[in-house]
Amino acid sequence: MGLAALWAFASLCAATAAGAAVSPLDLVKPVADYKVYVSKQVGQLVTQTQAFTDAVKAGQLDKAKELYAPTRMHYEAIEPIAELFSDLDSSIDSRADDHEKGENDPSFIGFHRIEYGLYAKNSTAGLAPIADKLMHDVLELQSRIKTLVFPPSKVVGGAAALMEEVAATKISGEEDRYSHTDLWDFKGNVDGAQEIVRLFGPLIRKQDPAFADKIAKNFATVEGILAKYKTPQGGYETYDKLSSADRKALVGPVQTLAEDLSRLRGLFGLK
Repeated sequence: MGLAALWAFASLCAATAAGAAVSPLDLVKPVADYKVYVSKQVGQLVTQTQAFTDAVKAGQLDKAKELYAPTRMHYEAIEPIAELFSDLDSSIDSRADDHEKGENDPSFIGFHRIEYGLYAKNSTAGLAPIADKLMHDVLELQSRIKTLVFPPSKVVGGAAALMEEVAATKISGEEDRYSHTDLWDFKGNVDGAQEIVRLFGPLIRKQDPAFADKIAKNFATVEGILAKYKTPQGGYETYDKLSSADRKALVGPVQTLAEDLSRLRGLFGLK
């Protein structure tokens, strides 16, 4: 982080952490480390999106399906930061429900429009322009993140936001409604939340050791549930194979974890 960026960051900390339980300077390193993590995730997103869109454009249906879920995991892991760029988030990750004409709306593009073609239509026909646009947007996301000063409140609050995303759209199965690869997205969200907690872990433990232990236990519970649905190939079962009882078993642990993580900003005096 350059001197100008550091000064801007410190000013932002001071503005959002008046009366903080921790010093704004204590947040500098974990936020800087989180930016490194996000940059790496975006780098992997770029690489895998290139392979994914190449397969789509080449008409390689099976390969495109194989690459869809693991590619999206990298986006899901950094969603709180990606959502700071609402124009890109809309074009990369919107669902049919966000558009007046649903799947037939020309503005419905991005991952889920391609998902619809691959899985609902079982075809790559007509997807090449959408694939090109997705690749362009992912590269633009990478470019914008390079110059972004990460807001401390957004970073710390991102852990809860990721788990709330799971509770809101993953458990219902609405996110990946055509491919049923929701558990991959679920894992991406959990990984992203865990990384935030890991980086801020020493500060969390300093403020409230019992709370730190509780969060760790809750993450272990959620990870244990996810592990039940891993496949021998290293992926996850499709979500349509989970029973209603299986899905309900996810609700409590996910909501408990989301509620606990929502306390982090207050713990650090961030608004």
